[in-house]
Amino acid sequence: MGRTDEGAGRIGVVAGTTDRIFSLDPAAAYDNGSLVAETQIYSYLLNFAPGSDTVEPDAAEKCEFTAPAVYSCTLKAGLTFANGHPLTAKSVKFSMDRMLGINDPNGPASLLANLDKTDVVNDRTVAFTLKVANDQTFPSLLATQVGPIVDEAVFPADKIMPDEDVVAAKGYSGPYTIASYDKNKLVEYQAFPGYRGILGTPKTQRVAAKYYATTDNMKLDLQNGALDVGYRSFSPTDVESLRGAKNLTVHEGPGGELRYIVFNLKTMPGSTPEQKLAIRRAVSTVIDREALAQNVYKQTYIPAYSFVPEGIPGATTPIADIYGTAADPKKAAEVLADAGVTGPVELNLQYNPDHYGPSSSEEYAAIKAQLEGSGLFRVNLQSTEWVTYQKERAQDSYPLYQFGWFPDFPDADNYVSPFFGPNNFLQSHFEDPGVNARLIAESTQPDKQKRLEQIGELQTFIAQNFLPIVPLLSGKQVAVSDADVQGVTLDSSFKFRYTTLSK
Repeated sequence: MGRTDEGAGRIGVVAGTTDRIFSLDPAAAYDNGSLVAETQIYSYLLNFAPGSDTVEPDAAEKCEFTAPAVYSCTLKAGLTFANGHPLTAKSVKFSMDRMLGINDPNGPASLLANLDKTDVVNDRTVAFTLKVANDQTFPSLLATQVGPIVDEAVFPADKIMPDEDVVAAKGYSGPYTIASYDKNKLVEYQAFPGYRGILGTPKTQRVAAKYYATTDNMKLDLQNGALDVGYRSFSPTDVESLRGAKNLTVHEGPGGELRYIVFNLKTMPGSTPEQKLAIRRAVSTVIDREALAQNVYKQTYIPAYSFVPEGIPGATTPIADIYGTAADPKKAAEVLADAGVTGPVELNLQYNPDHYGPSSSEEYAAIKAQLEGSGLFRVNLQSTEWVTYQKERAQDSYPLYQFGWFPDFPDADNYVSPFFGPNNFLQSHFEDPGVNARLIAESTQPDKQKRLEQIGELQTFIAQNFLPIVPLLSGKQVAVSDADVQGVTLDSSFKFRYTTLSK
């Protein structure tokens, strides 16, 4: 494979990952593997510049609140998609209407819960009318996975577009186009000269993304010089060994990743809501998070005692405050007994062996051992590959399952609204009017300090009364590159951009 960026037909940088693209269609994609691809090929009204945690205009020339419940954006003049079709305010309206209309269970439509309607003011101006005014998070939402602008002339309005058709139609307008596509094996990107957004002109004209079944092969290619940069997911032992390689550089970015167990409130064990809550509390009380962090992850992750990871403004520790930090089977037994739950309780627990890194198998084997070691649970542990996993978990197939979260934007609300709001992404059948009211209150609070206090109170309210997920661990971003590679940027936007890479 060529190692120079001179000429449109030569590969300048090769990036590797064990992640998987679920879909290139934004309406069906709400996962990190798909986000990496979306980041390269789509433009957004607003986006994060490399290294920044504040949204700025991308396809937009400017965006602002023109009324308390109306957010308006004016597009740059003369924008086109990679296929030559014009990108106008109609394209933006189509993209938002399509996202909400399809409302795919694996997609990010739940993020737009506060959007009432999208109107075309003129060819370059679009107005978003919000259900609740003064939404402090809405500008940042436009830079998330609900924000890619798609071509209304080629994307179907009412169904998901297959990846091969997305590639062929080129109804996208980001810094790169896809030159060749072998899904989850090899994707080659070519710089799109028509892009005029915040990510700038790509440093390397042609980039290849190589997909690995295991980190062992990705690590070997890095060591042999056949790969320029690897991003997600190295095992803790891989990171330790790669730090010592003279020709490689280990890059670390801000934390924010959250690992947790989701409970499907419809299919999880328990005869009543009270019994189901008791089971969730008991599971949280039995699990030894510190042992997982130390023994499985070698402290590359830390215990999570909150829905919002440590280091994010607004994070608190309600799990520790209410249930304690030490595993306590005796206390868990009392919780179950008080709710009339007799045991051992049978738990069907699903995890994913490829998307969250190679240590997931070891992590969930340890969780099974901890739960069964308490004498309170019997665990049927099973694993499923990512693409099938995404489909099945949204169809009530898994009573309990592993999930991880990479924030859409750097704000504590992004760890609560997608999990606990109406039509939540987890599809866990959790919804509560009191939680909804608190979510609205914090997201529309203009006073920053008061808003952080409200987010803290919300976390305590959910942990005490519902606990629909059990947080386990949180961790940093890690990438490893050849020492000659420049521009590896890991920031709080959690967007991995090929535009900054060069060699």
